[in-house]
Amino acid sequence: MHPAVAVGLVFGGCCSNVVFLELLARQFPGCGNIVTFSQFLFIALEGFIFEANFGRKRPAIPIRNYFIMVAMFFTVSVVNNYALNLNIAMPLHMIFRSGSLIASMALGIIILKKRYSVSKCSSIALVSLGIFTCTFMSAKQVASDSSLNEEDGPQAFLWWLLGIAALTFALLMSARMGIFQEMLYKKFGKHSKEALFYNHALPLPGFLLLAPNIYQHAVLFSQSELFRVPVIGLTLPIMWFYLLMNVVTQYVCIRGVFILTTECTSLTVTLVVTLRKFVSLIFSILYFQNPFTGWHWLGTAFVFVGTLMYTEVGNALNPAPVGAWSSWGGGNSGF
Repeated sequence: MHPAVAVGLVFGGCCSNVVFLELLARQFPGCGNIVTFSQFLFIALEGFIFEANFGRKRPAIPIRNYFIMVAMFFTVSVVNNYALNLNIAMPLHMIFRSGSLIASMALGIIILKKRYSVSKCSSIALVSLGIFTCTFMSAKQVASDSSLNEEDGPQAFLWWLLGIAALTFALLMSARMGIFQEMLYKKFGKHSKEALFYNHALPLPGFLLLAPNIYQHAVLFSQSELFRVPVIGLTLPIMWFYLLMNVVTQYVCIRGVFILTTECTSLTVTLVVTLRKFVSLIFSILYFQNPFTGWHWLGTAFVFVGTLMYTEVGNALNPAPVGAWSSWGGGNSGF
């Protein structure tokens, strides 16, 4: 497949996925669990048919290693989506998760004893400054909004702090999972599609713990206003339509990244993903009219410039392709 088609899938799938996620979260902020479950179920079914061959294909990596990876992946996915229920705006959510380089470098130094150049350390410092700027300005906005309501104000700010703590935990856990993944791939070879399947299939029983919340939102979705789907003429509750489109676009996004990593270099993949995040952020701000000040724009610029510096755009020559799951980074709705 031509790389341009893969780029189109990444931009089209990932950007529209963020839109449908925000449409869901604005109506029902606590819907993260049903969204995560639906995404996991769809990708697991697709992998069971096309990757696992209905269970007849044995995994190349021992299943016990996948259980460890799955425990981390499930936790990251649930915590990231649940953070939207903790007074975290979508732009801050996207910017904060763009700081995965910081966590990866820190844990790489601690666990793998890696050493990084001055340029990479500088880029990480720039990303950190950008995230701190956006987070600090968002904190001031939350505090300002909270002061308008003396009863709910302190509680709203505490929920926001808990949301920041949740995003920080997910960021570190995702980086630790990436290191564990890297060690597995060095030992057993890269099997990105297999990892994608098992990381979505094995956690499914864990959603039984979240069944009451999932059922509650399924009922709420069913009670939403009816929507007639264009072209096919099917009528269904609009929230179910948003969820269906979120799941489909999530799959398109993942497939686009997988195709891109088989057709292009790792540098190209990183640049495409970075630009995609920036486009999603701009669209979220303009279309949904999310609060975004000049300081937020400055912080965003720091994050994306730092990310591009980290990839060493000017110096990278013929970098080797990487596996799709490695580029995906293990994060649900991470792009």
